[in-house]
Amino acid sequence: MALRALWFRYQRHRPRLVGAVVASTVNKIADVVPELLIGAAVDVVVRGDGSFVGQLLGVESRYAQLAWLALINVVVWIVESASEYVADVLWRSVAQGVEHDLRVEAYDHAQHLDLGWHESRASGTTLATLNDDVNQLERFLDIGAPRILQTILNVLLVGIVFAIASWQLLLMAFLPIPVIIVGSLWFQKRLEPLYAGVRQAVAELSGALSANLAGIATIKAFTAEGREQDRIAAVSEAYRQANITAIRSSAAFVPLVRMAILAGFTCTLLFGGWATLNGTLEVGLYSVLVFMTQRLLWPLTDVAQVLDLYQRGRASTARILRLLDEPVTVPAGDVSLPGRPSGRIELRGVSTGYGDQPHVLHDLDLVVPAGQTHAIVGPTGAGKSTLLRLILRFDDPRTGQVLLDGRDVRELDWDSLRGCLGYVAQDIFVFAGTIADNIAYGRPEATREQIREAARAAAALDFIEELPDGLDTGSESAGSHCPAVSGSGSRWPGHSCESPRCSCSTRRRAPSTTRPRPRSSAPCAKRP
Repeated sequence: MALRALWFRYQRHRPRLVGAVVASTVNKIADVVPELLIGAAVDVVVRGDGSFVGQLLGVESRYAQLAWLALINVVVWIVESASEYVADVLWRSVAQGVEHDLRVEAYDHAQHLDLGWHESRASGTTLATLNDDVNQLERFLDIGAPRILQTILNVLLVGIVFAIASWQLLLMAFLPIPVIIVGSLWFQKRLEPLYAGVRQAVAELSGALSANLAGIATIKAFTAEGREQDRIAAVSEAYRQANITAIRSSAAFVPLVRMAILAGFTCTLLFGGWATLNGTLEVGLYSVLVFMTQRLLWPLTDVAQVLDLYQRGRASTARILRLLDEPVTVPAGDVSLPGRPSGRIELRGVSTGYGDQPHVLHDLDLVVPAGQTHAIVGPTGAGKSTLLRLILRFDDPRTGQVLLDGRDVRELDWDSLRGCLGYVAQDIFVFAGTIADNIAYGRPEATREQIREAARAAAALDFIEELPDGLDTGSESAGSHCPAVSGSGSRWPGHSCESPRCSCSTRRRAPSTTRPRPRSSAPCAKRP
């Protein structure tokens, strides 16, 4: 069901998928022909001018008949090689295209989910879905899906040859297939929950590693390296055990397939040989059927591996679709402010909390006049950050309204609301790129001089200019901490944001050196 949903979700990839199926079909037909040519060659050697080829082409000479077969074989191999190339390119194109679209769509959806949703999930879980689960799906589309199609085509084409030659041998050769199909369905039901557990285990491992690397300073400060190593080892062991359990169940399918193949091949070899000795089956046709039996049954030994890829891809797709099905509970409004707001903030009868927890703020009424600077103080958990989250619409209140210049912030689009606010967070995050890129994150069109002014206002310009490349100094990876900006605020002309205080004037969008994101220097207010 999960994989079927992709067919309807990404219709633009259908033409390439259909092309891949057609190319694979041509390739498989061409791949079967050489066995038929071998049988025809044996028939030519045994029967001479009375062979099927001689009668079909009207050629009596055995040498000429073999030459014709060789020429046909060359053409078939050219077609087979060309169709294989086209099929590989198209299948990989579909796999890469779906992987790209699904990852981008899932990421875009995730970044539009409310902040509370992200905070309620274990660190790294979403990353595992966007990265590892999407990769598993791509691997199935690139390897598993073509193999499934090739197996089906192989059964159909070989079945046609057997049906034309001898329906008795057809039954004997196909005898193992019902056993393999029933076994596949049984193993599929058994493996589905096991691979769902594997995907959950890898998400937990990714989350644990991500959290520990992000908090490495705290781990070192409390000399907790040994304890954390043991914890990671335990999570990794759980992932290993989940994989081993799934692999053992999947591997148990291989002996079943091999025994079924042995039965089918033995029946064809024995009864086909007897029929040839009795004169009811031509020698050339018998040789074809022996080769065809191997072609029919031997690829079925890969069914276990294909089933493994299918279950991993299915479990991963289900996790990705669950992410995409998460509702956006804090949608953007559709009202754009015509100009710069004056900055009057009002909370009217606001009550709010986190998740299913009790209210943090209870029926709060608060007014912050435009142009004033206020500070909110209080112990941890008193609701200081919650006020800013409501103004920025990281969350919406359970009851009441948050107003900007008398307009409910839920009505405003993101550019009108967050574009006029600058947010200085307690944590520091530096995106991949240069220092200049980070300073101008909230205003990409900023000039070089404006970037320098912002750095100067944040008391960071002197330090930055001492770096080898100044403002062009790069951050090696996103998420790194930058001592050059740690603890400082940022300011554009007419806008001030200083930590731990914040300016109440709402201004045009301003980049922040402490966390360069288009957020807001939310007007701070005194607690009532």
